[in-house]
Amino acid sequence: MAGNPTDPASRGKYADRLDPELWEYIDKVHSWYPPEIVAAPIAEQRAVYDRMCVAFHQGRPEGVTTGDGIVATAAHAIPVRRYRVANKAVAIVVYYHGGGFVLGDLDSHDDICAEICAGTGFEVVSAGYRLAPEYLHPAAFDDALAVFEWVAATSALPIVLCGESAGGNLAAAVAHATRHHARRAVGQVLIYPGLGGDETGRSYIEHAEAPLLTLSDVEFYRRVRSAPGQALDDPTFSPLRDRDFSGLPPTVIVTAECDPLSSDGEAYRDRIVAAGGQAWWREEKRLVHSFLRARPTVPRAAQAFARIVGDIARLGAVSPLVGRKRFQHLSEAKC
Repeated sequence: MAGNPTDPASRGKYADRLDPELWEYIDKVHSWYPPEIVAAPIAEQRAVYDRMCVAFHQGRPEGVTTGDGIVATAAHAIPVRRYRVANKAVAIVVYYHGGGFVLGDLDSHDDICAEICAGTGFEVVSAGYRLAPEYLHPAAFDDALAVFEWVAATSALPIVLCGESAGGNLAAAVAHATRHHARRAVGQVLIYPGLGGDETGRSYIEHAEAPLLTLSDVEFYRRVRSAPGQALDDPTFSPLRDRDFSGLPPTVIVTAECDPLSSDGEAYRDRIVAAGGQAWWREEKRLVHSFLRARPTVPRAAQAFARIVGDIARLGAVSPLVGRKRFQHLSEAKC
């Protein structure tokens, strides 16, 4: 989450590329979570990040109720939070939060999950997966998969996978692992995900020093979560390194233009389409990584978030009996 300092003189090529409201957001993030924090002990990083998340929290929309629980595994319990509204839901969203596999929990993205629930009318289950470096790969993936399997076993509703940043990686990895599951997801929405793409690709080079996420940050988080001898071509670690992209659910990938990870979304879309599946990639212009948190004050971020909520709603409303063409018809052409 490190990035450029708040000094306007250091904004470089992004000085005029980003809207003033977005720079105000970036400066506010840096006031809570300064770039140099990446060198601090992990416990300190988490404490600072948690305080920042509290400062940005927008509260829950009226009518959204929540309940905390656990998914029990043989070795440990995984915290989950369920969001509901009064109407009868027609789908359930399994949401994986961001934070580089190092930061975040059920509280850090609480308002985002609540707004997805309110905006779609769907139930939302947020997963509190284990974090690195205490728990290296595949711990986070194992927890993400366990929460999916628990939802599949305890709810008859169609499942939409959704994740942001690191959570987008987990959502995709779960989609790959469960594509033949009897209750496989009806769709997935990945929000500026890190999918283990080619770091010589377009956005990795053009936006290596982008605000709020740099290529160095990406490499740091990858190292922190890696077990000794970690294979980069493991699809549970890097979904883009999978050799088979067939059988995946209809997929929407939303990236930020000024983000080194944006090329991952484009490449993932292309692999799914080449395998005969349906996928749409939308690069949100003049935005940066983590823009979901900017939605209250940055019009572009608010509009992008509204489109994401619409994507989730459309995917969840499509019954497998109706067929995928209905989603293609409902999707915006610019996807």
